Amino acid sequence: MRIGTWNLAGRWSAAHAAVVADLDGDVLLLTEVPVQTQPPGYACHATRELMAPEVHWAAVLSRLPADPRPDPHPASAAVEADGVLCCSSVLPWPRAGVHWPWGSAGHADRMRETLTSLAGGMNDRVVVWGGDWNQPLTGNLAGFSRTGRDLVGSTARRLGLQVPTSELPGRPEGQATIDHMAVPAEWQVDAVGTIRVADSLSDHDAYWVDVRRQAPEWDRSNPSRPD
Repeated sequence: MRIGTWNLAGRWSAAHAAVVADLDGDVLLLTEVPVQTQPPGYACHATRELMAPEVHWAAVLSRLPADPRPDPHPASAAVEADGVLCCSSVLPWPRAGVHWPWGSAGHADRMRETLTSLAGGMNDRVVVWGGDWNQPLTGNLAGFSRTGRDLVGSTARRLGLQVPTSELPGRPEGQATIDHMAVPAEWQVDAVGTIRVADSLSDHDAYWVDVRRQAPEWDRSNPSRPD
């Protein structure tokens, strides 16, 4: 199974569609998603709440049969596919305005409250979770917070997840990515990588991870897996 994530920066064009095609994900956890985003072969479920006119906060795109779930947070979208809860989230960033859906508390409290809300719907579930978490999980924290990093890391561990993207490079030189994907700790991670994206498309690169689990229909090497 391949999972991908990318922040579309609220834009959609043939060039954006080409990046999504290069991701070639069975499940894509996209953020800042224009309403017209509909790559061939994917079912798309996006947040009800918009972050800007005609731009959803997040969306889950799936090649597998997927049942939409109620948004676990205004800036998160979720579907269930083959017994796996797939969730795409935008988490609060340090200087987010009070008009965004995280309230007026300080950044640490916003992050804590958001993660608590999301984790409440993920407990005791098989979960794939990702998106723009607005937080590097290793290395240079300039512009971000140690508390935010610790809260994201502890939430992932509590949910029994590993984060294979933790050490991938971000767009700013010398800083790890703030876009992540987390999968169950018992799943095997075969490969993880980055697609460099032109500044004219997004200020975020795109990321992918290849994983394996017990169920054969999620094994990319199985020719009978569903598309």
